[in-house]
Amino acid sequence: MARGERIRRVLVAGASGMLGRELTRQLLEAGYQVRALVHKTPVGVRGVERVRGSVADLACVRRAMKGADAVCQLATTKEDPDTFIDVSIRGTYNLLEAARESPSVRRWILAGGDAAMGIYFYPQPGPINETMPHRAYPGCYAFSKVIEEVMGRQYHIQYGLPVVCLRASWIMDGDDILNHLKVRGDIFGIPNWPEHMTAAQKRALSDGRDRVPVALHPGGRAIVRHVVHVRDVAAAFLLALANPNSVGETFNIAAPSAFAYDVAGEYLSRKTGAPTMRIKVPGVEDFRIDISKARAVLGYQPRYDIFRIIDAALEHRAEMSRRT
Repeated sequence: MARGERIRRVLVAGASGMLGRELTRQLLEAGYQVRALVHKTPVGVRGVERVRGSVADLACVRRAMKGADAVCQLATTKEDPDTFIDVSIRGTYNLLEAARESPSVRRWILAGGDAAMGIYFYPQPGPINETMPHRAYPGCYAFSKVIEEVMGRQYHIQYGLPVVCLRASWIMDGDDILNHLKVRGDIFGIPNWPEHMTAAQKRALSDGRDRVPVALHPGGRAIVRHVVHVRDVAAAFLLALANPNSVGETFNIAAPSAFAYDVAGEYLSRKTGAPTMRIKVPGVEDFRIDISKARAVLGYQPRYDIFRIIDAALEHRAEMSRRT
């Protein structure tokens, strides 16, 4: 399939989500024309062309695809058995099929996820790289991320569709990391700290102060995991759009390095004055993501390590407080 490389108009499915909003902003700043396929939630970014409809509707997807030079598939659902087949699987198929029929699409980029690799659920013998087989952890979300990647890969093999998979780690935005590193109220992500706290630790919360959790293995060693900032993920999409060597490839997209909970917790404690609480969490495996391929091929240079992610979250929360 011979396709030129000039890319001007980008169709974004899932543009109203956290990554979608950041991606549309960066695309517009870079001079791209952006078209969003909008189902229910408004995009909230000025300068975006909107096409109303659902990725589950092939006719609608075909209309949205007309004249598009590239497609970014971000539409997904999290652990929702009632919707993931229509959105993640049927939606991905429809976007692939419409792109296959299109004479203009020069890049088709999937927002993959490290859930397809099992991350913390299975023992990882070394940093997770792109050559390892899929190993979804239990649940429909991780399952769907595997199926999306397989569909994209097969459309590249069968039809020469210029598919790229950017497999992102757990994406952080706003004050997400602060909502994860706390033990009171609504907690973002897992572990769910109160489930693993001792009775004495729960009693200690009677003083009304929050704590910064430090996740430990049962033996006492700090748990290690990998995350990524939304701005770095969006930047990776722009790199893939501009680089023809991205076609047919999968790239891990993560922060510059993994972090240990004791290091992150102590840093946040110094910043906020909240004391740490060391919580043993059984059944969690350390994992690190190898981003050397993205660095070498795409020129990916993530700017947000765990310290900068925490700093950005604190700045975001301070700004929200000033506005109110």
